Amino acid sequence: MRSIALLLFLLSVSTFSVARPNWSLELEPAEMAQAEALYQQYCSLCHGEDRSGYRADHAPSLRSQSLLSTAFPGFLFTAVGYGRAGTAMDGYSDEMGGPLNRDDLRLLTRWLLAVEGVEPVKLADTPVHGDATRGAVVYAEQCASCHGAEGEGDTGPALGDPALLANASDAFLRHAIANGRDNTPMIAFADLLPSTDIDAIVAYLRSQASGWSPQPPTLRKPPAPEEYVLNPDGEEPVFTLREGRYVPAAEVVRALQEKRRFILLDTRPASAWQRSHIPGAVPMPYYREKERAGDNLPNDGTWIVAYCACPHAASDFVINNLRELGYQNTAIIDEGILVWTALGLPVTAGQGLATD
Repeated sequence: MRSIALLLFLLSVSTFSVARPNWSLELEPAEMAQAEALYQQYCSLCHGEDRSGYRADHAPSLRSQSLLSTAFPGFLFTAVGYGRAGTAMDGYSDEMGGPLNRDDLRLLTRWLLAVEGVEPVKLADTPVHGDATRGAVVYAEQCASCHGAEGEGDTGPALGDPALLANASDAFLRHAIANGRDNTPMIAFADLLPSTDIDAIVAYLRSQASGWSPQPPTLRKPPAPEEYVLNPDGEEPVFTLREGRYVPAAEVVRALQEKRRFILLDTRPASAWQRSHIPGAVPMPYYREKERAGDNLPNDGTWIVAYCACPHAASDFVINNLRELGYQNTAIIDEGILVWTALGLPVTAGQGLATD
């Protein structure tokens, strides 16, 4: 299985270093030339020398302003680096056995926007409320012919990729449906469908994040305090920390598999926890007051492992607060949840807003 193979690879790596990302779109001439060379070598076969797409495997245009502006940086970076499950798009990251390191991937991602002169668009991170049952009907009528009856993809990209659906915000999905993707066959549906039908498609797609079955999404209830500690009768985990705080995802997976005793904190906004989280994780949003960082958390030496998507900003903030409150055994998942899901590691998905 894909996740098992990736886990075995991760277990062979003792540390994972994530440098402070540079997402500036101001590239020097030498950087522009280097990025174009990377593109021509690794991407042009399918996406075309001029990035117009559809040279092979229905690879989409990478000149679409709609796609580039809303997918930058996270979705572009993970798609190139870790591929799209169930599609011909494989991962090019050296973590996946490919030829590109994180600096190469980041440069290529920045270049795609810089060469087109595209400005990133910040989409709202609020949930879209729609009728998933109605969405299944509209999807079958309007979307399945291109994207496949079960999201497997055809002339359009595969939408049945759990990692995509677990991490794509409702606003990202809705923007693509409503506005289309210029320079691609994906038309804008804003003038063809009522707004409620577009919301319904988003709700239906969201309901597939844990698997392609037409079940309506449900609001997940956060764990109760007595459920915070995973495997309460287990032994404590043994972690190798980089810089005294960052633990490789592989070691966290191993601790879960070995049923070790520890706590997982999701430090992203509560809505992100609902969209996708590691099974058993407790929502502990970074924006809580410092004195609430330890709400219901035992301060008895139990390991507390936090994560976010940055991959460190929010989790660093929460762990710093906990350490100031006297918590000793604390760590942060080095890769963050975007890479976690891109690697096929387990996530649980839901819909709606969790309470603070």
